[in-house]
Amino acid sequence: MNALLWIVVSTLALSLISLVGVFTLSLRHSLLERILMFMVSLSAGALIGGAFLHLLPEALELAEAMNVFLLLIAGFSLFFFIEKVLHWQHCHKDHCEVHTFAYMNLIGDFIHNFIDGLIVASTFIINIPLGISTTVALALHEIPQEIGDFGVLLYGGFSKSRALLMNLLTGLSCVLGGIVGYFFSRYFESFSSLLLPIAAGGFIYIAASDLIPEIRKERNMTKTMINFGIFLLGILIMYLAAGH
Repeated sequence: MNALLWIVVSTLALSLISLVGVFTLSLRHSLLERILMFMVSLSAGALIGGAFLHLLPEALELAEAMNVFLLLIAGFSLFFFIEKVLHWQHCHKDHCEVHTFAYMNLIGDFIHNFIDGLIVASTFIINIPLGISTTVALALHEIPQEIGDFGVLLYGGFSKSRALLMNLLTGLSCVLGGIVGYFFSRYFESFSSLLLPIAAGGFIYIAASDLIPEIRKERNMTKTMINFGIFLLGILIMYLAAGH
């Protein structure tokens, strides 16, 4: 099996992890409502951990620190601008059928999965065993993040079926990234050095500006502490997935 076939199969497998939310379809609505905020907390922690423990360290290996942090600020500002445009287009007098942070999460997830595809392609081009181990490592950190992402979409106003479909479509950007990475492997390093900090900026913006404020609305102290613990768990999972 040649490298391109390995890349397509591996990135497709990673994309299908986005369907992990299917396990929530059988849950009663009342139960799902109770655990949604826990899923949002997990997603917020995974986004923060993914930005600071995965994307930024990778970016700093490829580019100078000043350039990385300038692109980080650019990514943060870009997502702020996109959210304002989405809010203006989809909301009337602050009433939104689907909260803008749900769309923001999809955009961030699309970029992140595309980068994962680039990473998978670059490792399979080096050798097959390295590509396989990289795919497994990416899968381990994708599972909790996809569970959290699915919860964010539901909390933001998507139906279960639509959230599942949108998560799958953004997940398929991993396959796109893998194919692009294969055919443009000689440019991979410079391309990813631009995308990594921009994606990190987006992750930080979504977690800090959208998800954490939603978590802070909880008034019950017990639930607040549980949410905080799950937020830290999301960061811990990303830390362990980074190989520490």
